[in-house]
Amino acid sequence: MVSYSITTKCNLKCKHCYSNSVDQASPDELSTGEAFGLMDDLSRWGIGLLIIDGGEPLCREDVLDVVKYASSKGIRATIGSNGTLIDESMARKMLDAGVMAVAISVDGADAVTHDSFRGVSGAFEQTLRGIEASRNAGLPFQLNMVIRKDNLSQLEDMLRLAVDLGANAAEVFDLVAAGRAKHECHELVLSPEERKQAMEQLAEAQGDYPILIRVPGCPMYPLLLQQKQIQPKHFPKEMLRRVPYYERGCAAGMPMGYVMVLSDGEVNPCMLLQVRLGNVREQSIISIWENSPVLAQLRQRELLKGECGVCSSRSTCSGCRGRAYEERGDMMATDPGCWLVPEVAKERGKQYGKVEYT
Repeated sequence: MVSYSITTKCNLKCKHCYSNSVDQASPDELSTGEAFGLMDDLSRWGIGLLIIDGGEPLCREDVLDVVKYASSKGIRATIGSNGTLIDESMARKMLDAGVMAVAISVDGADAVTHDSFRGVSGAFEQTLRGIEASRNAGLPFQLNMVIRKDNLSQLEDMLRLAVDLGANAAEVFDLVAAGRAKHECHELVLSPEERKQAMEQLAEAQGDYPILIRVPGCPMYPLLLQQKQIQPKHFPKEMLRRVPYYERGCAAGMPMGYVMVLSDGEVNPCMLLQVRLGNVREQSIISIWENSPVLAQLRQRELLKGECGVCSSRSTCSGCRGRAYEERGDMMATDPGCWLVPEVAKERGKQYGKVEYT
């Protein structure tokens, strides 16, 4: 899977923006022709899915031209949007261009919670209108939600909202203090205990809800699905394998995993792991993927440090590498957001005759 942040321009002012988006496009964004070239490389690479986001991708005038070109090359393309610029006409244009689905961000169960996080009054109502327009036009959509301290109590209401609005999935992002979030909402990041409680709630909800619940930023979530032996009532259990990280661990830069391209062509392993790998203006993304020393290191799970390195779930979880990098300055360090760390440290302490926490 590849995400392409096609522009830094956005009409909202989200506290957590991983792209540090602003109200104007960056002057060094890939041109239409360069974006087409990137699509050529992605097509030759044979990627499974392209996510075009931003900023707000619909702020860029040629975004549907890029989608149409990608679709003509056999690329399955989706768009990540805040939904405020979608009306029925735009939704139909997106379908005509080849957009398979749109992921629309809803960061609270009410206007006060959503708008305060998104930085613009009235955004919640505009987003709901965008969702209604997508539904009326027959454009499939999912809801993306950032979970944090100030909306933790609304988790059930947000999942119910996704079902009531007709979403085909709920993607609940575990807030990581990367990008703008480092400075504007670091205090909203969940503690390990809060994260554990939230993930347990989501795992239990997955048994009852008719839509797939995915949790980017928390590789521990699928461990709970397996430990609790969750049996979805509304679809085959095999569909749970579509949950990010399921039996694979952190996807950043991994084979059959994920990589992202910024608007200026810079490539990072993940939007949460903002480490430079190269630039598609200087070498193809395929070459970057195959030859990056950073990716070579990430792909060696035996190089993980601390509790992540000795955990029995090292290969099937491996922690969030982005959170480790942002909080500890080392992408191979122990994930400080993992609630299993004290348990792993205790077991390691028994093995070596002492207890160590890192």
